[in-house]
Amino acid sequence: MNTVFIADDELIIRQGIKCIIDWEQLGFEIIGEASNGVDALNFILNKHPDLVLMDIRMPKMLGLDVVEAARNKGFNGKVIILSGYTDFKYAQAAIKNGVDYYLTKPIDEDELYETVDSIRSQISKEAEDKETLSTYRDKAKSMILFDILTGTSTINNIDDMNIDADIYQVVIYEKYSHHATELPYKFSDLLKVTNKRNSSYESIEIDQNEVILLKGAFTLHKFQEFLDHYNREQKPQENSPLDSLFIAYGSEVHSIEDVHISYQQAHKLLQRRFFCEDKQHTIGWDELPKEEYENTYDISDEHLQEYCEKLTGYIQASKRNQIAETLHELERNLFYSTSDISRIKLFLTDLYLSIKEKISHLYHNANIPFPGNTEIIDYIGDKYYLYEIMLYFTEQFDMITRTIGNPTSEGVMDDIIHYIEHNYMDNIKLENIAPLFGYNSSYLGKIFNKKVGEGFNVFVDKVRIKHSKELLLTTDLKVYEIAEKVGYKNVDYFHTKFKKYVKMSPAEFRKKSKIERI
Repeated sequence: MNTVFIADDELIIRQGIKCIIDWEQLGFEIIGEASNGVDALNFILNKHPDLVLMDIRMPKMLGLDVVEAARNKGFNGKVIILSGYTDFKYAQAAIKNGVDYYLTKPIDEDELYETVDSIRSQISKEAEDKETLSTYRDKAKSMILFDILTGTSTINNIDDMNIDADIYQVVIYEKYSHHATELPYKFSDLLKVTNKRNSSYESIEIDQNEVILLKGAFTLHKFQEFLDHYNREQKPQENSPLDSLFIAYGSEVHSIEDVHISYQQAHKLLQRRFFCEDKQHTIGWDELPKEEYENTYDISDEHLQEYCEKLTGYIQASKRNQIAETLHELERNLFYSTSDISRIKLFLTDLYLSIKEKISHLYHNANIPFPGNTEIIDYIGDKYYLYEIMLYFTEQFDMITRTIGNPTSEGVMDDIIHYIEHNYMDNIKLENIAPLFGYNSSYLGKIFNKKVGEGFNVFVDKVRIKHSKELLLTTDLKVYEIAEKVGYKNVDYFHTKFKKYVKMSPAEFRKKSKIERI
């Protein structure tokens, strides 16, 4: 018979719970009750009931605090939290503290019955799992270890397999060089500990990587010494054992049931090797993205356009510091991306090709030594690390900046005019231009007027009208098409500006120019 414990500060509620369903029919026996959190915690730790019904609002100690304290002391029974609070944050807190179910008051008879029946089935299933221990003993130890690491094991007693310990940590290692044919060292040998009857560690190969399960405080201490030695050296010496290895390690855990957590961390770190720095040979669980930041950056077409515009603008403005800062920002955002590595590489490839296309269009007369598209795609796709791609971007953007830089520039104002001459067809505004050159828009507007002798918008209009006249004379494009090409989305507005500066309409200008050529 399974055991039940009820904790609620209201006597009538406790009495109601005892009578609302037939506990004996469901295979449960009520063995106690409490009206405050402290008494409830003491009872749970002493009697270890199979099922606890706990009110979330208890005197002396809140229900969720009781559950958390009991879990920390090793209580593994099932828990149903009862509350009149329907706010989802209470449910979240309950789930976080290992609560199996969350029911709101007043308690519905059918809902409580279904919940308890479901828990009875779970307890029965767990009991059946224990009976399969003999079957697992017949399996190869490597398979059992694999189940433990991946969290698929149902084994509760492994003393006879010599895996039990007071503390564990999972380490995964692989070749540091992706071009190496094999590992010249066994990482387990580097710990310099005796391993009689596998007392210090277990070893298994998963996905062609050596996985080490460290066991016991002494072994974990030796591993920490190994890491400290590496960190003091900053980087491994050439031809040293560590120079040929890349190591990822999860957090320390104190239960065999939690070993899979340490393994999952190490495995995830191995997959995130793409984000490591140059010459980095170790990566630990504390370098995983923090929960509050993890998976917060979603790669999108909007982000691609945003970075394309920013980097193209800084390249044209010869702002190397801003280019570096933007690439650093991008690198940091990608670290927290929800996307896999292949998607990140595709995003970076699209970004470079978009910048190349835009720069080539703006500076079609410049002889920019761009790599071919296939070369760009292959280069980024073949890189193992993000820092390598960012270094490539830095070199490429510096090359473009030097190639298209204004050769007659004598100051910032010349660079701004040079920028306008190549971007007049865009929705160019003073507030967008100013940050590219390190000014606020108000101040830039004043010095532009003073240096050039006319306002920023007037200057842009004149540049656009100049180019529209060239198109009117050299092409058969419609007037509305020319308006769009020089940056005017509204053809009527284009007509107004053209008449203001040319003293005639675009059609009249084209007609008059043809007559004069005759």
